[in-house]
Amino acid sequence: MASGNALSRSLPELDTGPQGQPILVQSKESPEGWAPKLTESSPTTKVYKRRWIIVTLFCLYSMSNAYQWIHLNIIANIITKYYNASLPEDRFQRETTVDWLSMIYMLAYIPLIFPSTFLLNKKGLRVCAIAGAFLNVLGAWLKVACISPDRFAVLMFAQTVCAIAQIFILGLPAKIAAVWFGPNEVSTATSLGVFGNQVGVAIGFLVPPILVPNSDSLEQIGDDLSIMFYAGAGYMTLLFILVIIIFKERPPHPPSKAQMLALQNVHEEHYGRSLLNLFKNVGFDILTITYGVNTGCYYAISTLLNPIILDYFPGHEESAGQIGLTIVIAGVGGSIAAGIWLDRTRTYKGTTLGIYFLSMAGMVAFTFTLDLGLLWVVFLCAGALGFFMTGYLPVGFEFAAEITYPESEGTSSGLLNASAQFFGIILTIGCRAMINKVGTLGSNILISGTLLLGTICTGFIAADYRRQEAGKEILDQMDNVMQIEISEKESEKSRIAEPRSRDNQI
Repeated sequence: MASGNALSRSLPELDTGPQGQPILVQSKESPEGWAPKLTESSPTTKVYKRRWIIVTLFCLYSMSNAYQWIHLNIIANIITKYYNASLPEDRFQRETTVDWLSMIYMLAYIPLIFPSTFLLNKKGLRVCAIAGAFLNVLGAWLKVACISPDRFAVLMFAQTVCAIAQIFILGLPAKIAAVWFGPNEVSTATSLGVFGNQVGVAIGFLVPPILVPNSDSLEQIGDDLSIMFYAGAGYMTLLFILVIIIFKERPPHPPSKAQMLALQNVHEEHYGRSLLNLFKNVGFDILTITYGVNTGCYYAISTLLNPIILDYFPGHEESAGQIGLTIVIAGVGGSIAAGIWLDRTRTYKGTTLGIYFLSMAGMVAFTFTLDLGLLWVVFLCAGALGFFMTGYLPVGFEFAAEITYPESEGTSSGLLNASAQFFGIILTIGCRAMINKVGTLGSNILISGTLLLGTICTGFIAADYRRQEAGKEILDQMDNVMQIEISEKESEKSRIAEPRSRDNQI
């Protein structure tokens, strides 16, 4: 590959222990705490059972924040009715204002991704996890104070606090996988990290229409909202306490040599230089755009699912939530299947391109079956759409990690997510305008066409698997060290045997 020489220069010489193997110990100078150093201890790398507790806790924490992203927009017509007194009079402005309860998550992420990624690289996982959990629970409790038709501004502020919390979440799955999991578990661990976020979205689709049914009584709607907000705040308070007690920065020993070197490079490199290296990577630039388009389409569909379904099936608020749930649950299966497939095949580009094309096909099917009037067909097409569109999320993270190695996974995934937020805002506003001016069919065709363009662009990304190449070079270095050690031992044996041979001759 073209990157081979550059990788050779980026890999430091490894110190070795008594058996000729590179040895790693904890270092206070590195935020990850690992550095090559001569020591008598072994083994070099180790995976710990605690890694499953860490990733599970992160999943729950990510789930709660994702729930808060969508739990208001899936009942957008009810929110609009309840807070009508504090919303604009114009219909398009009123509906777009409610849409911003979702889009504020996207808007907040774009300017804050760079300082948050810098904080992740310099301060580590634990600091970011605690900061995110605190903002998450703060936003949840602020929503408790929003139960009044004239307090939409307070609700928007509370949602903004939750949106800021997400910047400490979306970039963590790849980082947690790299710090805690072995080389054959990285893709699966990343998928599990994304899994928690998707389950949160699923709950956000399913629960609100049940807890807050449509009613002509504003007082009844207020009581139902109060129950939903108090329950969410209590759960997120418990999670915040668990994060403080349980969530750890790193294991005592790194899980893999390739990831140890990448994390060491994060500490040694300049953050601005790392960003520049990423922007100079043409493959990553294209992937940033295509990832943003795919995920932005998912954000637009999720935000506008309530009006899309109600346009074809009036009065079916709960069905809209259940269709959203179907999209997400199928996507969870797609994410896990994609992670396992990548761990076994390492075919990152082929998998990315295939899933992208199938996402587009699923959207086309969803678009042209809505007017059949058959809910079971809509559920089926929504499941197919979710399986591939949501299954694309961890694939994009891992493909980026491969083609940008040894740059930090937190930086690359952060840029991917920033692109997703940017396209999410554009597509949501564009689709809302299409719904009001042309109709729901026009907005769905817009998304289908956008996914087609994304599929074509994905085909131009080079399969430059730098992380795999680095792993091979490390193994080659270890083999060379072992061969030298064996040669030295054989030479020593020859020197010892030579005097004995002379004595026997005498």
